[in-house]
Amino acid sequence: MSSTTSDVPVLLLKTKSIPADGYQDIFAGWNNYNPTFLPVLEHRFREDALAWLKTITTGSGFNNSDTTVDAESSFGGIIFTSQRAVEAFTSIVESLDPPTRDQLLPEALPLYVVGPATARGLRSLGLRCPIIGEETGNGAALAAFMLDHYNRLPATQTVRQNRKLPLLFLVGEVRRDIIPKSLQSSDLLEEARIGVHEVVIYETCEMASFHIDFSRALGENVASGAQEQWVVVFSPQGCKAMLDCLGWLDESGRYKSDATDSSTMTTYVATIGPTTRDYLIKEFGFEPHVSAEKPSPEGIYAAIENYRTTNVTTQL
Repeated sequence: MSSTTSDVPVLLLKTKSIPADGYQDIFAGWNNYNPTFLPVLEHRFREDALAWLKTITTGSGFNNSDTTVDAESSFGGIIFTSQRAVEAFTSIVESLDPPTRDQLLPEALPLYVVGPATARGLRSLGLRCPIIGEETGNGAALAAFMLDHYNRLPATQTVRQNRKLPLLFLVGEVRRDIIPKSLQSSDLLEEARIGVHEVVIYETCEMASFHIDFSRALGENVASGAQEQWVVVFSPQGCKAMLDCLGWLDESGRYKSDATDSSTMTTYVATIGPTTRDYLIKEFGFEPHVSAEKPSPEGIYAAIENYRTTNVTTQL
């Protein structure tokens, strides 16, 4: 196996995160990679939810020092577990007058995140709010972290009009209920429980044009003269279309054990973690070349670099 010294195409089967994307940063920051984002899923923000969120924000629903605001419309913090939720929140923040942002979203307001990607997106907004929890990595760990952190905050931050303020959880229509159940578990003392107000801020559907977009990207990479390319898969959605476009499926929809690239370019597949890797193996009989040890830009980059160093001989 060999590659030239030209940029190696990396097809990232995801929507590029806004306002910042760690995969763009880590791959575009190195001369030998050329990242391209190919969305598999289409995310649509719910206009009614965005309007509600802006009303709550501009009405000092997050500024707990304003005692005139009804406690029923107030929240002690916000939970983010997806990039789409961050993007929805970003649209609200950017619509605010800069002089009022720190007043409406003060430094006493904790923004709880599940990992580095959500933290990175929020930090790019330049708010004074503490962005915490990114080291937790999953919903269960984040819930445990919030139970400890939120219950230790001064009552001046978490109580309004004798009511313990709930946390606002911005979610998609499909989500797990680990966080709400953990924060409101009957196993907890009543005073330790934390209310959670879930708001479905976006909806998700499969991108109808993905098959066409992926095929076009493959053709462009072949035309560029690249001798190798990487496809990074983030979820089970799009796996079948990817393998089909590559010509790696037989008539029964299973991976052809003798499948080879139809061009001089060699294609390698990386997955974000074991769930997607196991899906490819179980559903199609295809084992990806690498799977990231950690579901992060750094994890994917390290997995690809390690494989190329071990298996791909670079011709200078």
